[in-house]
Amino acid sequence: MKKKNTMIDGFIPRRPSEQLGELHDENIRKVFFGPAEDRQLSSSGTTESRDLGQPIVGNELASFDVDGSLRSLNIPDKPAKKLSRRQRRQLEKQSIKRPRSIFSRIVKWLMVVIILAVLSGGGYMAYKFVSAGQSIFQGSILNIFKNVPLKQDSNGRSTVLILGTSEDDPGHEGAYLTDSMLVVSIDQTAKNAYMFSVPRDLYVDYGMACFAGYSGKINGFFSCSNSGTTPADEQDRLAKTQKLIGDIFGIEIQYGVHVNQTVIKEAVDALGGIDVDIQGSNGASGVLDRNADWRCNYTCYYVKYDNGVHHLDGLHALYLSMARGDAVPTYGLGNSNFDREVNQQKILVAMRDKALSTGTLTNLGAVTGLIKTLGDNLRTNIQTDEISTIMQIASEIGINDITTISLIGENSVVTTGMVNGSSVVVPRAGTYDYSDIQALIYEIFSSNPISNEAAPVVVLNGTGQEGLGQVEADKLTNLGFTVSLVDNAPDNSYLQNEVYQIGSDNEATASELANLFGVTIKNTTPPVTVNGNVRFVVIIGVPTN
Repeated sequence: MKKKNTMIDGFIPRRPSEQLGELHDENIRKVFFGPAEDRQLSSSGTTESRDLGQPIVGNELASFDVDGSLRSLNIPDKPAKKLSRRQRRQLEKQSIKRPRSIFSRIVKWLMVVIILAVLSGGGYMAYKFVSAGQSIFQGSILNIFKNVPLKQDSNGRSTVLILGTSEDDPGHEGAYLTDSMLVVSIDQTAKNAYMFSVPRDLYVDYGMACFAGYSGKINGFFSCSNSGTTPADEQDRLAKTQKLIGDIFGIEIQYGVHVNQTVIKEAVDALGGIDVDIQGSNGASGVLDRNADWRCNYTCYYVKYDNGVHHLDGLHALYLSMARGDAVPTYGLGNSNFDREVNQQKILVAMRDKALSTGTLTNLGAVTGLIKTLGDNLRTNIQTDEISTIMQIASEIGINDITTISLIGENSVVTTGMVNGSSVVVPRAGTYDYSDIQALIYEIFSSNPISNEAAPVVVLNGTGQEGLGQVEADKLTNLGFTVSLVDNAPDNSYLQNEVYQIGSDNEATASELANLFGVTIKNTTPPVTVNGNVRFVVIIGVPTN
C-alpha cells in the first residue's frame, strides 16, 4: 500500500507535481474565495492577471531554491562540543566502512537454505502425517499434540490386538482370514511389554452365526462377524474380535489394529530393511520354505537362510512372516504355524528397533514413506490424542524389556487335534476350556506380587457353617491367590482363623494372608496332611469382612 503523507504543524505536504501558489483543493477555493473569476490577482509592474490559486508560470519552486534560501540565513552555529580521546577513536572506527566478509555472507545464505529446507520438509511431512492420520486414527488429527494416557486394565496394562489379512493380495485364497494375530501388552509405568501370538487354527465358539457355522477356527471370525465395507463396519469388526480374543485369554484388550501384507513390505523398505535373527526349529541348521518361489518360476529362494542374523528387505520379510513349511521341500519350520508366529514377532520387534533408531528418525524419505504406507494399509481404533503417548512409551521400552510368550513348549497349554475332519488347535484342558491358558497369561501379565508368586493355598472350613470355605476361597482367588483345594477341616470347632506356612519363601503371600485374616503366620506342621507343592494352609474360624 502507498504511504499517505501526513500533516506537519498544520500544513499539508506538497505533492511533487504542485507549483508555488497552487491551492491543494478546488473546494477550498470555492468556499473561501468564491468563484475564480471574481478573485483575480495582478503583479506590480505587469499587466498580467491570474486567478487565485493559479500557479505563476516560470516561478516553479524546486528543492534547491529552498536549500539556497536556508543557506542564506545567518543562523549562528552552536559551539562544537569537545570530544574526549576515547570518543574520537570510536567515531573514527564507526566512520570506516569495512567490506563485508565473503565467508560470513556464504554462511548466512547456507543457513537460510538449510532452514528453508527443514521447514519445507517438515511441512511436507506434517501434511503426509495429517493425511495418513485421518485414515488411521480415530478423532481429530489436531489432537496429535496431546499426551493422553492409554486405557488400561486393573493391572495397569494397555493391550493391543494386531490382526493381519491378505486382502491386498489378488487371488489369495482366504484373503480376509486373520492368519496373523498378535497380542502386545504394555505397562506404561514399569516400561515393559509382553507379546504372544494367537494360534490361527484355534477352534472356538463364535457366539454367533458365521458362514462356517457357530464355531470354527478363530481366523475366520473377523471377516464373518461383519461383512460391511464402511469405516464403521471396520471398527465394529475390530471391537468384536477384541472381545472374543480377550474373553478366551482372560484379558482386557483396549485397542485393535488391522493391517494387510503391504504394510510389512512397504514399511520395511521405507525403513531401509531390518535385521532379523533367524533360527530353524527343532535343531535345524536354518530355514527353507518354497511356498513363494513360484513367483520366480522356482529359480530363486525367497525363504532360505542359515541360522543367524540376516538383513531383509520388505519382500523377503513378508515371505518370512508367511512361511510355515507346509509344502516340501522344507526344513527348520517343524512347528508350522507356531514357527511362523515366532518369526512374525521377531520381524515386529526388528521394525520397532529400526523405526526408533536415530538414523531413521532423521531420514525424511524414510519417515514420509513409513507414514504413507501406514495411512494406506492400516486401520485402528487408537485415538489421535493417544499417539504421542504410544510413541513415548515405545521409545522408553528397550529390547530387553520385551518378553515373548509361547503357548507351546515349556508352557504347553494348547495342542493340535482334529475336529470335523480338519486339523485344529485346541486347549490341552479340552475344547473350549481356556482355564489353563488364562492362568498362564494372568500369571505373566499380573503386577500383583501374590499372583507372581503363585504359591498354592489350601482353604479349610473349620466353622461347620456350610459353604463358608468356598466363599473365603473365592475371595482369595479374586485377590490373585492360587487356591489349589477347598475342603472342611477335621475339627469344626475353630473359633479363630489360623494360617500355616510350609517353607520360607513367598513373602508377599504370607504377609497378605496374615493381614487378611488378622493372624500371625505359624511355621509349625499344619493339622492336616497336604500335597507336597502346597505352601499355605488356611483354616477358617470366622468369616472375613
